Amino acid sequence: VIAHEISHSWTGNLVTNRNWQHFWLNEGHTVYLERRIGGRLFGEQFRHFQALAGWRELQHSINTLGDKNPLTNLTPNLNEVDPDVAFSSVPYEKGFALLFYLEQLLGGPDVFMGFLKAYIQQFAYKSIETEDWKNFLYSYFKDKVDVLDKVDWNSWFHAPGMPPAKPTYDTTLADVCVALCKRWIKAKESDLGSFSSEDLKEMSSHQLIEFLVLLLLEPPLPLSHVQWMQQVYNFNAINNSEIRLRWLRLCIRSKWEEAIPLALKMATEQGRMKFTRPLFRDLYNFDKSQDLAVKTFLEHRASMHPITAMLVARDLKQDQ
Repeated sequence: VIAHEISHSWTGNLVTNRNWQHFWLNEGHTVYLERRIGGRLFGEQFRHFQALAGWRELQHSINTLGDKNPLTNLTPNLNEVDPDVAFSSVPYEKGFALLFYLEQLLGGPDVFMGFLKAYIQQFAYKSIETEDWKNFLYSYFKDKVDVLDKVDWNSWFHAPGMPPAKPTYDTTLADVCVALCKRWIKAKESDLGSFSSEDLKEMSSHQLIEFLVLLLLEPPLPLSHVQWMQQVYNFNAINNSEIRLRWLRLCIRSKWEEAIPLALKMATEQGRMKFTRPLFRDLYNFDKSQDLAVKTFLEHRASMHPITAMLVARDLKQDQ
């Protein structure tokens, strides 16, 4: 979060999108810089790991919004649309994916950083649109126009769903998450004894998040699996919000009633829409917690951020 907000000093504050259709110019570039900082701190494998996690996050958002939804366009038409309603991870992660893809196409991280510095100098103290950015990209890489012309710009900017091309990722740090996820998905009731706390011993908090994200992209696990996961991993004891959010979502989706009060507590004890909205949405979709989710939301609505309250009300059919 700190790396992201510092990066906004340049991409978002010094150079700003002219209107909300071009919000990706702020957020895609800021995520790109945030991950470059992560790479400098923890190594290039870590940067790729975070980039891949972002791609999965994008998949998750597009699954939720629907792959034909025009709000999943990188530059959505917001005519008569409240920009707050259009808010999602799409400008962040689809925007980042485009920049990461271009970095690999145009000569690597150092070459692309040269472009970014020049871009920020060119447009400092200005508000711009995507076309300004693209024209500058072409003028900066004038010796690589043939490469740029092969990019499917129309699909990147104006088509809904996942991007038309996927960057290449170093999967070293992700492979352990994928392997553990597959073990849980394939496990029968009789296999549950093969899991233990040792499974997580070498995993960082980032890898735990990735493991849970991967499970959320799959059909819900049987309730017995989630209960055993709590038994061996004790996820309920973890207070890292990013892990806790995904763990509680996993529990609610597997219809574990014991998780309902924990999910309601997290949805109401902090104000970040990133955490609050998905929890309320999942609680509403679970028949055992639907009425309680609505009741709890109405009790807390007055103290919530107005945009969060508006969007949660919409999710819970309380916006009439």
